[in-house]
Amino acid sequence: MNSPYKFAIIGCGRIATRHAEQIKEKGQLVAVCDIVKEKADQFSKKYSAKAYYALENMLAQENEIDIISVCTPNGLHALHSISSMEAGKHVLCEKPMAITSADGIKMIEIEEITGKKLFVVKQNRYNPPVAFLKQLIDEKKLGAIFNFQLNCFWNRPASYYDSSWKGTKKLDGGILFTQFSHFIDLLYWLLGDVKEVKGMRQNFSHKGIIEFEDTGVALFEMTSGAIGTMNYTINSSGKNMEGSLTLFGEKGTVKIGGQYLNELEYFSVEGASRPSLPEARPANQYGFYEGSMSNHDKVYEHLIKAIDNSSHVFINSKETLKTIEIIEKIYNSSPLSS
Repeated sequence: MNSPYKFAIIGCGRIATRHAEQIKEKGQLVAVCDIVKEKADQFSKKYSAKAYYALENMLAQENEIDIISVCTPNGLHALHSISSMEAGKHVLCEKPMAITSADGIKMIEIEEITGKKLFVVKQNRYNPPVAFLKQLIDEKKLGAIFNFQLNCFWNRPASYYDSSWKGTKKLDGGILFTQFSHFIDLLYWLLGDVKEVKGMRQNFSHKGIIEFEDTGVALFEMTSGAIGTMNYTINSSGKNMEGSLTLFGEKGTVKIGGQYLNELEYFSVEGASRPSLPEARPANQYGFYEGSMSNHDKVYEHLIKAIDNSSHVFINSKETLKTIEIIEKIYNSSPLSS
């Protein structure tokens, strides 16, 4: 059943389609905006929404918009979210929230000043194995977590970066922002904050193509005392290989894996039987490559509930700022090797 809310989308790229399809089912898409006229016009025609080519024009003319979905390049998320909230709109921002914590803090300040809500898409929290692992931790069934291993082995060929904002420090920010911020979010959501991190980064096979690393390693000490590692790369041959998290606790060991944290690969917990979990949704398809799991239906379901009821638990902006702060800690501890 559709909600009474009216939506707009800023940025009519591939991920915007996921948003438009959910808005069509749960609300009304009244306007779309992109600086590339052809993209805006294509979305306008497909979803019967008015096309705009400048955000300021859309905000000035569309007074009835309730919620704006920000689907622009990473480096523009802060600017577009702030402008939308200042215009009196709630915001659902695609990940990452921003590519600097300073920008994230500004976004939260504007949220508090305007009284409008700022939410960030963290759809991997709704993967059945991830939700199950969160429940195990919350119910203390693993006991104290001793250590962990986080693996992110994906593929992004040179063609992914052709004629694109992707690969630039200014608009992309790095593969921990664009490819792997969901994994950092889950690390914080499941295990708490990071006390200390030491990293190492290199660009092996994307020299002259991207302005940052294509491979990295990080060693964490969490505020809880747990220690662990993150290994990440976009050099997996041919396709995405693995997105996994293994936890070793005093009462058990659990690994969720597959390509996108979508499979329960190992389960050994005191006094518990291996569960039968719902099948995970397919990954986002973007032509010649895949992204994270597609749980935008859950995101929009909880978005609307949170706007209807301020007590409804949904991903808040201060929580998502932690992802940016942890990524900055990793990058600050690991100067890019030449």
